[in-house]
Amino acid sequence: MSYTQDLGINAKAAEPVIAGAGTAKKNEALAAISKALIANAAEIIAENAKDLAAAKDNGISDAMQDRLKLDESRIAGIAKGVDELIALKDPIGEVIGGGIRPNGLHITKTRVPLGVIGIIYESRPNVTVDAAALCLKAGNAVILKGGKEAINSNICLGRIMREAVASVGLPADVIQVVDNTSRETTNELMKLNGYVDVLIPRGSARLIQAVVTTATVPVIETGAGNCHVYVDASADIEMAANITDNAKTQRPSVCNAIESLLVHKDIAADFLPVIAERFKAHNVKIYGCDRTREILGENIEKATETEYATEFNDYIIAVKVVDDIDEAIAHIRKYGTRHSECIVTSDLASAAKFRSEVDAAAVYVNASTRFTDGGEFGFGAEIGISTQKLHARGPMGLTELTTVKYLIDGNGQIR
Repeated sequence: MSYTQDLGINAKAAEPVIAGAGTAKKNEALAAISKALIANAAEIIAENAKDLAAAKDNGISDAMQDRLKLDESRIAGIAKGVDELIALKDPIGEVIGGGIRPNGLHITKTRVPLGVIGIIYESRPNVTVDAAALCLKAGNAVILKGGKEAINSNICLGRIMREAVASVGLPADVIQVVDNTSRETTNELMKLNGYVDVLIPRGSARLIQAVVTTATVPVIETGAGNCHVYVDASADIEMAANITDNAKTQRPSVCNAIESLLVHKDIAADFLPVIAERFKAHNVKIYGCDRTREILGENIEKATETEYATEFNDYIIAVKVVDDIDEAIAHIRKYGTRHSECIVTSDLASAAKFRSEVDAAAVYVNASTRFTDGGEFGFGAEIGISTQKLHARGPMGLTELTTVKYLIDGNGQIR
């Protein structure tokens, strides 16, 4: 019996218990988790410090270190997210369809848990809590496989949550954190058919594609975020600058931050110097096309196919001046990852065209892409942003962690 099989057996044993737990019991467990996080903040920060020290030694970028860091404020925010889940409606048992057939069969379509969810993710330890709490509220058992960058933080958070869950009478194995960071363990988890019902990868494009191509367990593809802002000819320059600045610099290491800026040629000469000045405050490195460099100067490095295709997760952006909205949409279709895309415009026709023709989970008109987030959409925390089209798309909250069951009542009907 392998280590991952043991995890699967434990999760399958816990699955029917959490699936049958009522809303009150699940909320009690969530409240215990929230309180435990606050009570053990000092220990969490101490373990997180080990991960931060290793990140510095390994030359991980400042932006990625920020993604990894936990402090009292962030722990309080994570705990608040758990508390907010308590207030959300429990999707389990919700009747979403059905009716009575001509033969008298009464059919009810209802929401049920997915079962055992495996989640493979990278350096953000807040995901450990967000994912565990969401899966618990939706009646699922979860196996969490974080990256080695956050291993000490994740093990600590997992232990605290398991103790909290057990304290209210639920199996601790509703939540399991993989403490082995080897590639072999990850590969085994991806092929844990019979134990894991669905696998959700969350992180870089490389991680997601590795899971999609290797896993034999069903996969929900999430969140590589090569996102864009397109500034249309009719855009208000002040609004466009505010949106672009926020979408790039407010937190550049996350998947809903933009990586490229597209600007209509008719507004480029006026807008680009404004946004370049805004970017200076954050030392944003700009790669630009030839027309961008003509406006901003030759000190701007030339953008190539590589830059337009890269999710930087850093204070770096690729800029292109386009002839019209069609060229902007074509660029997004070529390089985008179907995550979040934005147009800044005063033209209703342009807005309608962008909404209709851009293929993404979230399409914005005159608002920052940074809002693509479960909390901002009113879903509570999220498992990730699904960029595929089957089962779930966009921020994956409680409802997206369920499937359906048909309940059929009869009085002796046969076919």
